[in-house]
Amino acid sequence: MKFTEFEYKRPEFEVFKADFEKLLVDFETADSAEKQNEIMKAFNNLRRTFDTMSTLCSIRYDVNTEDKFYEAEQEYFDQTGPLLQELVVKYYKAIIESKFRADLEAKWGKHLFNIADMELKTFSPEIIEDLQEENKLNSDHTKLIASAKIMFDGEVKNLSQMRPYFENRDRSVRKAAYEAYCGFFEQNEAQLDDLYDKLVKVRTRIAKKLGYDTFTELGYIRLGRSDYNAEMVKGYRDQVHKVVVPIASKLLERQASRLGLDNLKYYDEPLKFTSGNADPKGTPEEIMNNGLKMYDELSKETADFFNFMTQHGLFDVLARKGKMGGGYCTFLPDYKAPFIFANFNGTAGDVEVLTHEAGHAFQVYSSRNYEAPEYVWPTLEACEIHSMSMEFFTYPWMQLFFEDEMLKHRFSHLSEAILFLPYGVSVDEFQHFVYENPEATSDERKAKWREIEKKYLPLRDYEDNTFYEKGTMWFRQSHIFEVPFYYIDYTLAQVCAFQFYNKMNEDRENAWKDYQDLCNAGGSKPFLQLLEVAKLKNPFADGTVAESVALIEQSIEAIDDSKW
Repeated sequence: MKFTEFEYKRPEFEVFKADFEKLLVDFETADSAEKQNEIMKAFNNLRRTFDTMSTLCSIRYDVNTEDKFYEAEQEYFDQTGPLLQELVVKYYKAIIESKFRADLEAKWGKHLFNIADMELKTFSPEIIEDLQEENKLNSDHTKLIASAKIMFDGEVKNLSQMRPYFENRDRSVRKAAYEAYCGFFEQNEAQLDDLYDKLVKVRTRIAKKLGYDTFTELGYIRLGRSDYNAEMVKGYRDQVHKVVVPIASKLLERQASRLGLDNLKYYDEPLKFTSGNADPKGTPEEIMNNGLKMYDELSKETADFFNFMTQHGLFDVLARKGKMGGGYCTFLPDYKAPFIFANFNGTAGDVEVLTHEAGHAFQVYSSRNYEAPEYVWPTLEACEIHSMSMEFFTYPWMQLFFEDEMLKHRFSHLSEAILFLPYGVSVDEFQHFVYENPEATSDERKAKWREIEKKYLPLRDYEDNTFYEKGTMWFRQSHIFEVPFYYIDYTLAQVCAFQFYNKMNEDRENAWKDYQDLCNAGGSKPFLQLLEVAKLKNPFADGTVAESVALIEQSIEAIDDSKW
């Protein structure tokens, strides 16, 4: 069956609730661990079907945000999501308090009970209306971003379709493209400020009702961060500031020299070479076919995975009017099927969909058979290790996509991996400020963003763009609006992916084995224990960042970029 044939049927919540509550009664009155285990399987089946329909709705809304049917269905899930969470919390409370808990832990693993305990700390019936409001605001933000209609180059473009112009070799085109792009955010500045202010306020209200001083601690618990905290993250950001910012600044100065510029303006940063960036060759269909060849040759496991994805049409990768921007991988539990969403635009990002998002998809495909839904995905910082490491594991096949520009692409990819870290920690430090100061005004937030930007991105020059100069560049980062505190995850994972890069340069076979072990483990362990499974060093430990980036810096230095 193709994805287009997957049948959507709204799960009626009242029916679901009645079935769920009956199982709760059966569980609490069961007289043996064996009976409770069977009931837990029934709970999981019930939840999987609801989640499948919710995810199917979400995908179909994202691929066409102008579809009125799926817009209404998305609103339904925005309303029922918190009601579902209330039921799941009752289930978690029941398994934690089970008199057969020791037997259940032996069957399901202790980490399920850790997850359950954390989830109990994120919910109370009195916050249901607040959660519904938060969901609606997130959907409003998604719709606003997808509504962008930018007249440029004689055509109406969405935000994703503007990105190729950022890499144009003509400096005036790059600048004009950026001005048109940020013009959308400027026109909607008041609405974006209002949306974000309401999101911050409702999240803070939720946290207060649950007994937290600020949303920060609750935000960490929501993301399942059971083995590290905000103080450890601050120490990690300090490592990035000390070690990586000087390397990134050197790379930007080297780029300016290549481009023949005294210094880079913000609209110069995406163009890496005077001869143009390394763009993939061929049509989208040819890129996908090369992806099939690449994964067929990488390993038996990746061959099985990518054939499955292709045969069932589990991709939507072309940018078009009304489609939400960005890219992601999600999972349809009843079909045990990953799904990849993206917006091809003719840049190297198209290939990165087949490495980054396919890394996510390969992991969830590898762990799809866990009985507990909680174990199919790990926490987000672990998820990003799979995606970012897959980008490195696929290096030997990049000639399929970039042909004679393969080395040029590698230089850009390694450089961007370094340059990303300071930006990534900027987003995180900004979010900590926001939720520790929820009463800050929109202007105060913007001023703080610009201050943080100058700390981690000291060479960023907005020239005469007064809109960005006042501190609005973060508007374009949807994570800040929709998934608070989800961004440091990318940087932690990048440091871990650097370690995989180092390992694969020493012993590719063992590096791949460690990677597969990590994917197979899914979310059955917390983050720091998953690092042990993959034989990776803890990025929070002092010195790990410096050690991890050393070989990357050497690899960049070894490439002669002057010829491009």
